[in-house]
Amino acid sequence: MKHKVRVTVIDKKLYPELQEQYCADPKVGACPVFNVGDVFEFTNEPGGNHFSREGLNSLVKTNADPDKVSGGPGMPFCSEAWDSISRYIYAGLQGGSIMKGWMARENEMIACCDDGTRPVIFKIERIDYE
Repeated sequence: MKHKVRVTVIDKKLYPELQEQYCADPKVGACPVFNVGDVFEFTNEPGGNHFSREGLNSLVKTNADPDKVSGGPGMPFCSEAWDSISRYIYAGLQGGSIMKGWMARENEMIACCDDGTRPVIFKIERIDYE
Protein backbone atom coordinates (compact mmCIF):
# COMPACT_ATOMS: atom_id res chain seq x y z
CA MET A 1 0.00 0.00 0.00
CA LYS A 2 1.24 3.46 -0.93
CA HIS A 3 0.11 6.76 0.54
CA LYS A 4 -0.14 10.35 -0.58
CA VAL A 5 -1.47 13.34 1.27
CA ARG A 6 -3.80 15.96 -0.16
CA VAL A 7 -4.01 19.36 1.53
CA THR A 8 -6.88 21.68 0.64
CA VAL A 9 -7.37 25.26 1.81
CA ILE A 10 -10.96 25.24 3.05
CA ASP A 11 -11.15 28.69 4.64
CA LYS A 12 -9.26 31.86 5.50
CA LYS A 13 -10.07 34.09 8.44
CA LEU A 14 -9.23 37.71 9.13
CA TYR A 15 -9.35 39.50 12.46
CA PRO A 16 -8.80 43.19 11.62
CA GLU A 17 -9.41 44.28 15.22
CA LEU A 18 -6.45 42.14 16.33
CA GLN A 19 -4.30 43.43 13.47
CA GLU A 20 -5.20 47.01 14.42
CA GLN A 21 -4.25 46.38 18.03
CA TYR A 22 -1.13 44.22 17.64
CA CYS A 23 0.40 44.28 14.15
CA ALA A 24 3.20 46.62 13.06
CA ASP A 25 1.16 47.18 9.90
CA PRO A 26 -2.42 47.37 11.17
CA LYS A 27 -3.79 47.07 7.61
CA VAL A 28 -1.81 43.95 6.62
CA GLY A 29 -5.02 42.12 5.64
CA ALA A 30 -5.70 38.47 4.85
CA CYS A 31 -3.03 35.89 4.07
CA PRO A 32 -1.65 36.70 0.60
CA VAL A 33 -0.08 33.30 -0.21
CA PHE A 34 -2.97 30.83 0.17
CA ASN A 35 -6.44 30.92 -1.39
CA VAL A 36 -9.62 29.03 -0.56
CA GLY A 37 -9.71 26.06 -2.93
CA ASP A 38 -5.93 25.69 -3.33
CA VAL A 39 -5.00 21.98 -3.43
CA PHE A 40 -1.58 20.46 -2.74
CA GLU A 41 -0.40 16.85 -2.98
CA PHE A 42 2.54 15.19 -1.28
CA THR A 43 3.95 11.78 -2.21
CA ASN A 44 6.96 9.62 -1.47
CA GLU A 45 7.17 8.58 -5.12
CA PRO A 46 10.49 9.17 -6.91
CA GLY A 47 10.58 12.78 -8.09
CA GLY A 48 7.53 13.66 -6.02
CA ASN A 49 8.87 14.04 -2.51
CA HIS A 50 7.58 17.55 -1.90
CA PHE A 51 7.73 17.02 1.85
CA SER A 52 11.51 17.36 2.02
CA ARG A 53 11.26 20.62 0.05
CA GLU A 54 8.65 22.11 2.44
CA GLY A 55 5.91 21.83 -0.17
CA LEU A 56 7.70 23.46 -3.09
CA ASN A 57 5.87 22.38 -6.29
CA SER A 58 3.16 20.52 -4.37
CA LEU A 59 0.43 22.82 -5.73
CA VAL A 60 -1.95 20.94 -8.05
CA LYS A 61 -4.91 23.34 -8.23
CA THR A 62 -5.44 27.07 -7.72
CA ASN A 63 -7.55 29.86 -9.15
CA ALA A 64 -4.70 32.32 -8.55
CA ASP A 65 -1.29 32.86 -10.15
CA PRO A 66 0.66 29.68 -9.18
CA ASP A 67 3.87 31.69 -8.87
CA LYS A 68 2.28 33.68 -6.03
CA VAL A 69 0.91 30.70 -4.07
CA SER A 70 2.88 29.00 -1.32
CA GLY A 71 3.66 25.50 -2.53
CA GLY A 72 3.76 26.65 -6.14
CA PRO A 73 6.78 26.45 -8.43
CA GLY A 74 8.57 29.43 -6.92
CA MET A 75 7.75 29.38 -3.24
CA PRO A 76 7.72 26.68 -0.52
CA PHE A 77 4.97 26.68 2.09
CA CYS A 78 4.77 29.67 4.40
CA SER A 79 6.83 28.76 7.50
CA GLU A 80 3.92 29.30 9.92
CA ALA A 81 1.64 27.04 7.89
CA TRP A 82 4.36 24.42 7.36
CA ASP A 83 5.19 24.30 11.06
CA SER A 84 1.51 23.77 11.88
CA ILE A 85 0.62 21.03 9.37
CA SER A 86 3.84 19.23 8.39
CA ARG A 87 3.53 16.66 11.21
CA TYR A 88 0.14 15.53 9.83
CA ILE A 89 1.50 15.34 6.28
CA TYR A 90 4.46 13.25 7.46
CA ALA A 91 2.22 10.86 9.43
CA GLY A 92 -0.07 10.44 6.43
CA LEU A 93 2.83 9.72 4.07
CA GLN A 94 3.90 6.91 6.40
CA GLY A 95 0.37 5.46 6.37
CA GLY A 96 -0.38 6.54 9.91
CA SER A 97 -3.61 7.76 11.38
CA ILE A 98 -3.61 11.51 11.21
CA MET A 99 -5.91 12.07 14.17
CA LYS A 100 -7.59 8.81 15.21
CA GLY A 101 -10.31 9.30 17.77
CA TRP A 102 -10.56 13.05 17.24
CA MET A 103 -11.79 13.39 13.67
CA ALA A 104 -14.68 11.41 12.14
CA ARG A 105 -12.20 9.70 9.75
CA GLU A 106 -8.74 8.70 10.94
CA ASN A 107 -7.24 9.66 7.58
CA GLU A 108 -8.36 13.31 7.84
CA MET A 109 -7.42 16.32 9.92
CA ILE A 110 -8.57 19.93 9.98
CA ALA A 111 -5.78 22.25 11.09
CA CYS A 112 -4.78 25.86 10.70
CA CYS A 113 -1.63 27.94 10.61
CA ASP A 114 -0.42 29.80 13.67
CA ASP A 115 -1.06 33.31 12.36
CA GLY A 116 -3.55 34.51 14.96
CA THR A 117 -4.74 37.56 13.02
CA ARG A 118 -5.22 35.84 9.64
CA PRO A 119 -5.26 32.05 9.96
CA VAL A 120 -5.64 29.71 7.00
CA ILE A 121 -7.62 26.50 7.60
CA PHE A 122 -6.51 23.29 5.90
CA LYS A 123 -8.13 19.90 5.33
CA ILE A 124 -5.38 17.27 5.34
CA GLU A 125 -6.22 13.80 4.07
CA ARG A 126 -4.22 10.60 3.65
CA ILE A 127 -5.06 8.81 0.41
CA ASP A 128 -4.19 5.11 0.17
CA TYR A 129 -3.52 3.51 -3.22
CA GLU A 130 -1.70 0.58 -4.86
